[in-house]
Amino acid sequence: MSLLRRLVVPTYLSQALTRFSCKNNVDRLFSALFLPKNAYRMVSTTTTKFDLMEFFDDKKNWGEGTVRTGRSWTKDELRLKSNTDIHKLWYILLKEKNMLLTMEQACKDESELFPNPERIDKVAESMTNLEEVVRERNRAYYLLETGTTGERPGAEEENFLGLPEYSQFNEYPVPKEENKDYLKAKSEEPVVHPSEKAWFLVRLNEKRIKQKRWERREARKGVKEIIEHFPDVDRELIKEKFPDINVERVIERTNNRHLGNIKPKTFKWNRC
Repeated sequence: MSLLRRLVVPTYLSQALTRFSCKNNVDRLFSALFLPKNAYRMVSTTTTKFDLMEFFDDKKNWGEGTVRTGRSWTKDELRLKSNTDIHKLWYILLKEKNMLLTMEQACKDESELFPNPERIDKVAESMTNLEEVVRERNRAYYLLETGTTGERPGAEEENFLGLPEYSQFNEYPVPKEENKDYLKAKSEEPVVHPSEKAWFLVRLNEKRIKQKRWERREARKGVKEIIEHFPDVDRELIKEKFPDINVERVIERTNNRHLGNIKPKTFKWNRC
């Protein structure tokens, strides 16, 4: 029996080493040695690269006009992942970002068009959503353990335009009253007269009101177009998509306009 073991084991090892001779497939080698014959395929590893080609896109995409890509990661999808998966995904997105920025600069140097530049925005959006999910988990953990959010405290201050600006507190070895750099930066801030500041805030408020009116008008136009093209559409879906719009009133006005029941607007001129 001992002689049989001496003959069988080295043969099995030699076959495994011959099959998995690549230095990057160590996990597959151990899976073949210690897992059942039908289970070793469950363990696999990706090819590891340590050269500068990781900063460039796949060669099959070089010179292409368009590159098919997916959408960005949403917060709901990231909330389902574990901390380990999120940690891995962060570095995958970071590598993708570095690759896209390198390819963008290479296309600029060669005076060529960078295909699908929105890929950079998708990666940036995914990284922003990932950071927000991690921040949510940190807040939940610290609130459960210490009763605080665990984030660096801050306060809102009024800037030179009169707008509220939130800034987080920082630690400095020198108090700000004695910090020359801080005092110099404060002295270089533009000085605005209170009347000019009030004029700016009034105009800014007017701009915001006009923006809200424009958004409501565009939303009403969207509801009207949907009703005209799809008269049998579910009203509840429209109300869910446009919660700030009185859908029933828009539908009523649209139907009356088609029937000719709405009178044209008349303007009355005030006598001087």
